[in-house]
Amino acid sequence: MRRDLIRLAGAACIGLTLAGAFTTYRIWAQGQLDEERPADAIVVMGAAQYNGRPSRVFAARLDHAVSLYLAGVAPRLVVTGGKAEGDRTTEAAAGRAFAIERGVPEEDIVVEDQSRTTLESIRAVADLLDTNGARNAIFVSDRPHMLRVLRMAADEGITAWGSPTRTSPIERDVAGQVNATVHELGALVYYFLTGGST
Repeated sequence: MRRDLIRLAGAACIGLTLAGAFTTYRIWAQGQLDEERPADAIVVMGAAQYNGRPSRVFAARLDHAVSLYLAGVAPRLVVTGGKAEGDRTTEAAAGRAFAIERGVPEEDIVVEDQSRTTLESIRAVADLLDTNGARNAIFVSDRPHMLRVLRMAADEGITAWGSPTRTSPIERDVAGQVNATVHELGALVYYFLTGGST
């Protein structure tokens, strides 16, 4: 009996290790793909902002999304992200101002400014896309984030492709890449087990 339990525990550990390794590979592989193509909208995932000034991570995402818009990839730019406690403005408002300064017309920007998690953003974006008659979208974020974003988008019925930024500060920080990947592993497990988001 004891031997059987030890074998079972060993098999479980091996299974978990293999699942973790495969998911890590999928996070890395999706992050290498740029699926840029004509779409109904470009969605840039929010990140921290400081009194209306996007953080370096958020600015890198916005720069890439604006470049896609100006290249004619899609007629709409969707900016996402709500307000953290103590913030004076939202991530989406900071993103909107950033995009306007760089030549995106106000009327082509759609704002989602209530969400605080990736899943909340995706669900709100699904409603916004439907309201605006859009059926598909290019999603912009950092490389490690792309697999979770696209999985959630697909689960919400969005035909989604990823175009990760390659100018994020994470790109030049090995420790940052490791931390981001570990975070995404945990977030994906949490999503698969509970249907929720951190």
